Amino acid sequence: MSVSSVSHVASMPMATHAAGKPAARSQPLSQQDESKTRKTAQDFEAMALGEMLQPMFDTVDNSAAPFGGGNAEKQFRSMQVLELGKEVARSGGVGIAHQVYGRMKDMQEKAAQSGGRVKGNRP
Repeated sequence: MSVSSVSHVASMPMATHAAGKPAARSQPLSQQDESKTRKTAQDFEAMALGEMLQPMFDTVDNSAAPFGGGNAEKQFRSMQVLELGKEVARSGGVGIAHQVYGRMKDMQEKAAQSGGRVKGNRP
């Protein structure tokens, strides 16, 4: 395989890699389905960011801070980190939601085309 053919494959949309030709156009999602899918992707990004931020907050010693430390903070820290993840995702995030949304949308469109079954889905 030459370098030019590798760069050609790399420039193709992901759905075309397997067959080597453009994928068939699928039916677009309804506005309601699209907004639900976008929200689910954003919620996933918020959860992922919260999980990534949690260890950072676990290592901070707030006992010397004027308003930090104590049992109350320990009880609410996980909720604070989750809300921080939600806010980062709402402000544009780091790109996880965009990738997840694209994949979910592709899967839903393929399911609609094939009558509700997508290869790899469980019965």
